[in-house]
Amino acid sequence: MKIITNSNFHLTYCSNIHPGESWLEVFANLDKYIPKLKSRLSPKAPFGIGLRLADAAAKQLLESNNLAKFQAWLTQENLYVFTLNGFPYGGFHRQVVKDHVYTPDWSTQERLNYTLNLTEILASLLPEGLDGGISTLPLSYKPWWGKDQAILSIVLNKSCFNIASVVVEMIRISEETGKLLHIDLEPEPDGLIEKTSEVVEFFQNWLLPIGGKYLSEKLNIEQNLAESKLLEHVRICYDTCHFSVEYEDPKSVFARLESAGIKIGKIQISAAIKVNIPAEIEKRSLIVERLRPFAESTYLHQVIERRSDGTLHHYPDLITALPHLEQSLAEEWRTHFHVPIFIHDYQILQSTQDDIATVLHLLQTNNACQHLEIETYTWDVLPSEMKIDLLTSIQREYEWVLKLIRNE
Repeated sequence: MKIITNSNFHLTYCSNIHPGESWLEVFANLDKYIPKLKSRLSPKAPFGIGLRLADAAAKQLLESNNLAKFQAWLTQENLYVFTLNGFPYGGFHRQVVKDHVYTPDWSTQERLNYTLNLTEILASLLPEGLDGGISTLPLSYKPWWGKDQAILSIVLNKSCFNIASVVVEMIRISEETGKLLHIDLEPEPDGLIEKTSEVVEFFQNWLLPIGGKYLSEKLNIEQNLAESKLLEHVRICYDTCHFSVEYEDPKSVFARLESAGIKIGKIQISAAIKVNIPAEIEKRSLIVERLRPFAESTYLHQVIERRSDGTLHHYPDLITALPHLEQSLAEEWRTHFHVPIFIHDYQILQSTQDDIATVLHLLQTNNACQHLEIETYTWDVLPSEMKIDLLTSIQREYEWVLKLIRNE
């Protein structure tokens, strides 16, 4: 939905919250939920969709006249697509996902082909006058590569070539249709790029020189022009949960990215779990018990603890972190678990909801990004006492965001 404020935001929720990897399953969920949400939230104005397509669904949507039929449905229902989620390539619900969510990574032909399919789809669906983004993984999963710099260099080089190959296609689309598309790399804990300093380092030391050289030779243009095109078509997906888990201040992140010439293509609105760690062992034991239901088997829930001296210590998953809590040196834990954004306190746990408010306030003044996507995908794996009707839950998240944006 388009929100008329000081900035013209486009707000949606990501359809990755619904299970289903085939196009028939994806469309069935859209048809079930989207018209009902539109009638409640935006009965007269166009209503935006954040579309998540697995590789299988993307291929099927491009078959026969499926894309034309979907566009006809969008027009009939007064809906539009302005962003795609191209992070999970395969299954994302009701199975063990964990680090498989990073496969295939950006060093592979499979990831390139998948993103090219998404690019073709978005170019067809995107309304005139809007730019469109495809959020994607932060290159790869850092723990796979360890400190082997030789192998890591190969991964980074291949990733730059593959990303630049997508940019070549996006430039062609822009020249032929006037539509601006961008890839939005999504930093997250334990991703190959997970914090702002690593984002800037990747762009400056890898993507711009290596991808720029590829683009320069491919399009027969100067290196500096090639680099400017990369900065236009490769952006960052700022997930508020992920940057909060990294203890990064939104204002500082925005300023650092702007200084480096790196644009934000999409803001994913999500909240992480945080908890202050007391000194008393018995109180820590209670925190362990409160956190235990969130240590589920489907997704990775990376934990970063902050110690009294300000240093950060990483755990790859909540289930492996919990045994260390009682004896840790932590003052605070933050956990990569997307909890409902309208909940600030849950028993003795809290969320990073305040960072969402900060980001939305910043956007009102700096106009850094107009694409907003609510991304609480964990409804199936939340503790039972936090679950309510899914349609009502999605509506509540929209209403909470709208209230903040409109300063009500």
